[in-house]
Amino acid sequence: MAQVVIVGAGPAGVTLALLLVKRGIRVKLIEASRNWRRAFRGEGLMPSGLDALEQMELLPILKRIPHQPLDAWEFIINKRSLFRVDEPIEPGGKPCTLVSQPAFLEALIDTASHYPHFEFVQGTAVQDLLWNQRVVGVKLSDGRNLDADLVIGTDGRNSIVRQRANLSLEQQSHSFDILWFKLADSPHFKPENVFYSILCDRYAFGLFRSSEGNLHLGWTLPKNFPQDWQQVDNWAEIFAAASPSWLAEHFRIFAATIERPVLLSVVVGRCPRWYQPGVLLLGDAAHPMSPIRAQGINMALRDAIAAANHLVPCLSQDATADIDAVLPQIQSQREPEIIKAQQLQSQEAAQAELLEKSALLRWGVSFLAPLIRTPVKLSWLHRQRELRQGVTPIKLTV
Repeated sequence: MAQVVIVGAGPAGVTLALLLVKRGIRVKLIEASRNWRRAFRGEGLMPSGLDALEQMELLPILKRIPHQPLDAWEFIINKRSLFRVDEPIEPGGKPCTLVSQPAFLEALIDTASHYPHFEFVQGTAVQDLLWNQRVVGVKLSDGRNLDADLVIGTDGRNSIVRQRANLSLEQQSHSFDILWFKLADSPHFKPENVFYSILCDRYAFGLFRSSEGNLHLGWTLPKNFPQDWQQVDNWAEIFAAASPSWLAEHFRIFAATIERPVLLSVVVGRCPRWYQPGVLLLGDAAHPMSPIRAQGINMALRDAIAAANHLVPCLSQDATADIDAVLPQIQSQREPEIIKAQQLQSQEAAQAELLEKSALLRWGVSFLAPLIRTPVKLSWLHRQRELRQGVTPIKLTV
């Protein structure tokens, strides 16, 4: 029986591991972290991601873990509402749903652990790849060597598998920094969960209630921010100054609950080549995504389905030559959607940047909001369709 080593227990790695072990393939899943409690993990499941989970028969897991659908998106500029869109956007469609990614990953690992040919190695990093004309396994930081017919790197944007396989990452120009905050919820947010995008005086942030009940805030760090963000002690006032009065009041009342921010350096790019003989990259290891419209987790789930479709037939026959032959096919199938999604993310970022740079434009959009609300809303909706539904069809066939 073929053995696969998957490096990185994020959404792509865990779901692919589960798909493979359900089909009788031995999998060792390696995760360097001792737990999943990182400060930031993408938790927005778009309809494309929910569809992927449904095909993998994993939607019931959401009922057992913290999750909640978004009720609406609202865009506020210079303290005035520009427009609002209720979820689900598509008639009869699925709403964007927020899920606790740590709880989701833990539930998937628990499910996979019921299969005797699955092994989860946690708290041990991969140090290097083992080569014998092709990649034939991994070397762990504890000195162990694990043999593999295929090594799959799903270990994120700083992938050690990518580095050791000598696969390059071409970064795109629209990289930026985000400060990620958590703070207390408020009764004001209880009736519905709205994702607020707020722009005022070149300060931009997104705010929503997480699946676990507190508020999350992602603040785009301006390139010319006048002070060292690590020395700032009045975040509540900074956020309040950019917010409408009802939200400003919340920031001031709950100022003491604002946790120290975590810096997220957003790297966006693609590997020209996702594979070498014996090794394959998926998810952010192959194509780190911008956080705009939560594409990372959704693309990762769709990567897992495409990979399983191509890999299961060859892994079931334990045919090494066939395994290497299908690796470029996986990239060829997934790359067009990744390219298009990153282009759409870039367009969203460019529009926001244009508003951030021009005080006159911000004033004009805010002042004319009642007149331009409908066309701006329709334009936004048009851009969201492929970011929500996916660009290319993905169907689980194995």
